[in-house]
Parts: sequence; structure tokens; C-alpha cells
Amino acid sequence: MSGTWDDRKKALEEDYFRRKEQEAIEKQRAKREAEEETAKAEASLLECPRCDGKLVELKYEDVLIDRCNKCNGVWLDAGELEHIMGHEEGGGFFGRMWRSISGD
Repeated sequence: MSGTWDDRKKALEEDYFRRKEQEAIEKQRAKREAEEETAKAEASLLECPRCDGKLVELKYEDVLIDRCNKCNGVWLDAGELEHIMGHEEGGGFFGRMWRSISGD
């Protein structure tokens, strides 16, 4: 009779450790997937033309601009400067500068 109880205890113990091992595997898998997502997101970032930093998108006055995470340089895509200038009253500094460059 005691052999039956010992077998049952052993089976319950093995089941317990099997579940714990499976939980640990799932936890490691989730951690690895999160790290891969982070690495993939960082790899998709553009490199700064000035230094070896990465360009991170920031929202400024409804415009997505790129800023370097190392030198803090700001880079604008086509049309973004004009859009930002449109928000300034009377064109401001950028408007005056742009008119002098473009000859308007």
C-alpha cells in the first residue's frame, strides 16, 4: 500500500516540476521575443548624418521631426520646414530666412 502512495507522491512531484519548468520556459521565450522586438525597432532607426547616433521621431507642432539621440541635431523631411513655418505669425525668423533664400 505504501508503494502506491510513494508512486502517487512521485507523480505529483514530477508534475509540479514539469509545470514550473514550462512556466520558466514561457517566461524566457517572452523575454527573448521582447528583446528581439526592441532590437528590431532600434535597427529600423535611421543613422544621424552628423554623428553615429540614431534618429528618433518626435512630434513638434503636428509634424514628425527626426532628432539625434546623441548630438541632438534636428533633421527635417521634405515639406516639414514649410509646415512649421506656417504656424508662425508673420512667418517669424524661419519665414524671413526662407523668403530670402528662395527669393520670394
